[in-house]
Amino acid sequence: GCLGPRCCGRCRRAAYCGPEHQALDWRRGHRRSCGQHAAGDDLANAIPEHNEFLFPEYEILIEPEEPEFPADSTDDEQGAEDTSKDAKEQEEAAGTADEAFQSLDEETLEAMAKHETAEEKIFQMFRKQVAAEPEQIIRYCRGGEGPLWVSGENRPEEKDIPNCVCGAKRIFEFQIMPQLLNHLQVDSLGESIDWGTLVVYTCADSCGGESEYLEEFIWKQDYSMGCT
Repeated sequence: GCLGPRCCGRCRRAAYCGPEHQALDWRRGHRRSCGQHAAGDDLANAIPEHNEFLFPEYEILIEPEEPEFPADSTDDEQGAEDTSKDAKEQEEAAGTADEAFQSLDEETLEAMAKHETAEEKIFQMFRKQVAAEPEQIIRYCRGGEGPLWVSGENRPEEKDIPNCVCGAKRIFEFQIMPQLLNHLQVDSLGESIDWGTLVVYTCADSCGGESEYLEEFIWKQDYSMGCT
């Protein structure tokens, strides 16, 4: 909803970030409404009428990621009983699986063992990590642990991350998670933006101060074709 740096040359009120969006808005209705607003209209009229170009706004809550701890040893008897039942069911299921495996030939077993590739393991690790906070849209850890990758493919090497304009190296600061696509309502199939994760690298020396914006570096990693 912030006003762009460009405006309509005719009414001087509708604001745009660039000529492409101005052309789209003109074809989708601004040609009919251009010049119809009175001089006393509020500034809201300067925003194009077609809200499909605007993403919904949310508040971002910042919380530390808590490590997973085992269950408290003081759980009640019901919890202990449920755990015992689960263990028994898993044991019975394991026995059934063993019987099924014994009926398979060696070649089939070998093929099954190779089915889970390293790529799938990386993706499963990613899913397990984000399952603790499924609504998480940003993981921030400047200069700490590296990003959580969705794939073993298309990972940047040190030479792939360009230095800052000041000459300092860029380091990992935060990554944008794919859950944001759902919140922005653009996670539909077909022609839509998509990513596995977006990893942002920023100047290690934080040059530029607070008086200006500086261009940093972002690495886009898509899901592997083998991930399901």
